[in-house]
Amino acid sequence: MGSALSQRRVTTVVAWLAFLLVSGRMAIPQQADDHGPTAVPAAESHVSKGYDALKEDRYDEAAEEFRAALAADSSLVLRARFPLAVALFESHQIDEARREFETVRQEVGDHPNVLYYLGRIDIEQLNFPGAIQELKKAAAKPPFPDTAYYLGFAYLKQGDLVNAEKWLKDAEQRNPSDSRIPYQLGIVYRKEGLEDKAKQSVALSQRLRQRDTNESRIKTECEAKLQQGPREAARAVCDQLYNPDNAEKLTALGTLYGQHGDPEAALKPLKRAAELAPQAPQMQYNLALTYFQLNQFENARKPLAAAIQRWPDLFPLNRLYGAVLMKAGELPSAYDALRHAHQLNPQDAETVAMLYATSLDLARRAQNNRQYSESLRYLEEAVQLKPKDPEPHRRLADIYQLTGRPADAEAEQEKAEQLARSAG
Repeated sequence: MGSALSQRRVTTVVAWLAFLLVSGRMAIPQQADDHGPTAVPAAESHVSKGYDALKEDRYDEAAEEFRAALAADSSLVLRARFPLAVALFESHQIDEARREFETVRQEVGDHPNVLYYLGRIDIEQLNFPGAIQELKKAAAKPPFPDTAYYLGFAYLKQGDLVNAEKWLKDAEQRNPSDSRIPYQLGIVYRKEGLEDKAKQSVALSQRLRQRDTNESRIKTECEAKLQQGPREAARAVCDQLYNPDNAEKLTALGTLYGQHGDPEAALKPLKRAAELAPQAPQMQYNLALTYFQLNQFENARKPLAAAIQRWPDLFPLNRLYGAVLMKAGELPSAYDALRHAHQLNPQDAETVAMLYATSLDLARRAQNNRQYSESLRYLEEAVQLKPKDPEPHRRLADIYQLTGRPADAEAEQEKAEQLARSAG
């Protein structure tokens, strides 16, 4: 049970980092991380590999990648140092984890994510007063569903039964499926002399543990069926995991289907998860991506358009929105979305490729309509995106020839031929 909860939390951390750190509207200040186009590609590569390792519980490997990223660019406080601290914590290197979290804290202040982990470290080191201090501040804007649980647990270990009961009940409301909570509440009730309530809580904890065991068994069988096929047999097993009131479990089920190439089955749980968590950008992204994979571009567009109005500077949303609009043939709007995505994350090769193709298409349209200045603007964008590609220079030469600028046309044609020779 503890391992499953740890994995869910780490997955949330990775999603938070990968999805939000590219945003200009984060709750965390970005003094040291806001590099824009000058970010070091080597560092970005190590960060990406670190995220992948972190998601798969390969904590030592993740730590190595994040250290390598910091060696390439020591100012990557959020993208590398914070997940490094998480990896160290999950691999039980507590002292090293604390040092890294404290370093992050010096840069970003008392952010709830940092406070949460510092409180967890205090619990590991039996410093319950310190844990209460950190977790109480984190609980004002709880970064993870189990924040209140650990705060209640720390109060219980400190002997403060009133606050222990208060926060454990709060935790139960936030996460009623967590079997640890009624177990700890049972201890509180027993210490308070409420034996009947204690027995009821312990019995509830046992039922939840059994349900978790059953779900784990079904998940294992589901993965095996998805790998072996046929899809109908796999769905009969996997759909037992469908929980219409739990966005986290619905997302896990939808992701499981998606990872095994069954976006049709992924659609139902991801659609429900997006309904349950309309303010979570990752939920809207998951739904839109599934529609995109099913070539249902108008359906993909709707959640993305609404999400971008709320979070206009989230890179994944803009990139996917641009891809959807490209497929739908709405090139001017696609260009705007992709250009903004490129501004948010200049290193993303897929965005560069889509923006480049869109720029060339729009340049051709403008040229056919004799809108030569507009065509030039798009071609100059294309040159900036792929300076070694001869095609934009050939087209620039054509437009300069049409607009009576033979010297410029000749220069661009020579540039195109030079680049073609170099490529050959």
